[in-house]
Amino acid sequence: MGTSASRRFKQNVPLLWMFIPGALFYLLFKYTPMAGLVIAFKDYNLHDGIVRSPWVGLDNFNLIFSNALTTDIIINTLWLSLLRLVVGFPFPILLALLLNEVRKTWFKRSIQTMVFLPHFFSWVIVGGIVLTLFSQEAGSLNLLLERWFGYNHAFMYDVTSWVTIYLGSGIWKEAGFSAIIYLAALAAIDPVLYEAAAIDGASKWRQIWHITLPGVSTVVVMMLILSMGSIMEVSFDQIYILGNPVVASVSEVISTWVYQLGLQGAQFSLTTAMGLFESLVGLMLILTANQIARRMGKELW
Repeated sequence: MGTSASRRFKQNVPLLWMFIPGALFYLLFKYTPMAGLVIAFKDYNLHDGIVRSPWVGLDNFNLIFSNALTTDIIINTLWLSLLRLVVGFPFPILLALLLNEVRKTWFKRSIQTMVFLPHFFSWVIVGGIVLTLFSQEAGSLNLLLERWFGYNHAFMYDVTSWVTIYLGSGIWKEAGFSAIIYLAALAAIDPVLYEAAAIDGASKWRQIWHITLPGVSTVVVMMLILSMGSIMEVSFDQIYILGNPVVASVSEVISTWVYQLGLQGAQFSLTTAMGLFESLVGLMLILTANQIARRMGKELW
């Protein structure tokens, strides 16, 4: 038994060496900084540092949740995140299903390249594209509206249209790259199942419903659980670039609040308390989603 375990260990040494950089990254940049969460329970200042700053208990949390503005910011974060999850989550699955049905290799590769490419654009570039399209004075869409109908619309300054643009730009940027995971799961489905279904007279829709979707259901549940963990997170880059004071009633979220109050206002204790609250909510959502998946027979751990 010992010899067998030693042999397996020696065989896996190259894999362990490959694992070390990733483990060090998470240890140094993810787990070690968690010690700084103690700032949330202190009146932190740079002169005294983390250790000598005075303890204030839950005062920072009381200050956060007694402020009506902070409550609105949390509601905005939850609302935008839920919208992004409900509207954006199905798109990578649908895109993967469509690409999986393409039989022309050159056409499939061309489409894959076009839908994957936006992921590698920074939000600065994407924001520039969005403003080029929807700007009120010089936006391409408004120029067409002026020419055809004689009026323009302030897309970036109207709450409804801004939220639509926010969701659409996020889907356009990330749906293609997220579809890679589902394409990998689709590639693992045995083609014999499709052949047997075709022989039995099953239509393409029946094959998708009874073979394809069940074949990727575990991956879908896993991605949904991971998405639930980030329900309190809204991309700072996207909000900061696309947002403006006119739509601040919906675009002001936790990430922008932390930037303004923490980095610009040096209120480190308050923003750390908000970050801890955000992380705890994310953890509870992950555990809840996993419990629901377990009851459905799709548990991950």
